[in-house]
Amino acid sequence: MLPFPLEFVLFGLTLAGVAIFHQRNLQVALVGLAAISAYKWFAFDYALAAHFLHEWKLVLNLLGLLLGFAILARHFEDSGVPDLMPRLLPDDWKGGFLLLILVALMSTFLDNIAAAILGGVVARKVYAGRVSIGYLAAIVAASNAGGAGSVVGDTTTTMMWIAGVPALHVTDAFIASAVALLFVGFFASRAQHRYQPIQAEPQCDAHVVVAELGVLSVVVLTRVLVTGLIIGGAVAGNVLIEFPALGAWIAVLIGGLLHPIPWNEAKSAWKGAVFLIALVLSASLMPVAALPPASWQTTLGLGFVSAVFDNIPLTALALKQGGYDWGMLAFAVGYGGSMIWFGSSAGVAISNGFPEAKNTGQWLRQGWFVPVGYVLGFFALLALLGWHPDGLK
Repeated sequence: MLPFPLEFVLFGLTLAGVAIFHQRNLQVALVGLAAISAYKWFAFDYALAAHFLHEWKLVLNLLGLLLGFAILARHFEDSGVPDLMPRLLPDDWKGGFLLLILVALMSTFLDNIAAAILGGVVARKVYAGRVSIGYLAAIVAASNAGGAGSVVGDTTTTMMWIAGVPALHVTDAFIASAVALLFVGFFASRAQHRYQPIQAEPQCDAHVVVAELGVLSVVVLTRVLVTGLIIGGAVAGNVLIEFPALGAWIAVLIGGLLHPIPWNEAKSAWKGAVFLIALVLSASLMPVAALPPASWQTTLGLGFVSAVFDNIPLTALALKQGGYDWGMLAFAVGYGGSMIWFGSSAGVAISNGFPEAKNTGQWLRQGWFVPVGYVLGFFALLALLGWHPDGLK
């Protein structure tokens, strides 16, 4: 009797519950997935089991990346390299701005989840553990902005590349990303500087690290080597077999031969991983057979939808439908998820290390510049290059 399928009501209630009861987000997400699955079953959708089996690779990728990159973060933090960053970054708000630029650059060749996690580790060090929710939102936005124009920087752009979209067409997204990043970086870094100024000098243990580096400390070099190995494994897994999690975990196990694996980090991250998987599976059960006709207006709207709806099925539908400007779509679905902490895997990953970021109201309030940056970047790209369906110019 409803004018739209009941699944959307249940999914909307799930998202509202996650936003309101952020301290119980995992339980809410699992109850929502169970309710949607039960309704589909009682509605005689007997293809439910086959659907979940079809999503196995996506589930394993998300689970593997979130757990594997949690281990990566511990290796990187214990390497002592983040302790040296106060020496390299400017002492005022421009230090925070430069850090966001570095996160975006990392994300162009590295998975945006890892880029966000590494950015969060450095931010915790240079800001003495006091990182505002607004700046965390900016880190997520920077990681998603950097990955939006690279076919190896985000799952959605990799999907486009595999489907036959030329990599150069996707790079158009860098124009919008640059505009959004400059805007977000300016306001986020100044707000963070007022909240907690960057450290002017490294802590005492950082001086020890510097001295050890001078004599090629085995411990430091081993940690750095393992960090690079995991990053390289994720990139290789994505490019060679479209399975970055497998490459990352092979590297984690190999790295365990050089230094003990910090399994406690994976244990701490599993709740966030299961939470994201529950939301992704719930979104995949929505009866969306097609998107509205391809246009720049539709693409603009998909960016806002990506903040609450998994961007992977949206991208798959867009590729099936055709007629999109792929650079514009890459920016919309890639960056759009930054508007809410659970809108992207990078946001969920960074919230594992900063639980306060799961407060959706504070994320929206302190990170107001993220959606404004999206609109500015989108229309800057539209004004400079126009709308070119399927790359036709």
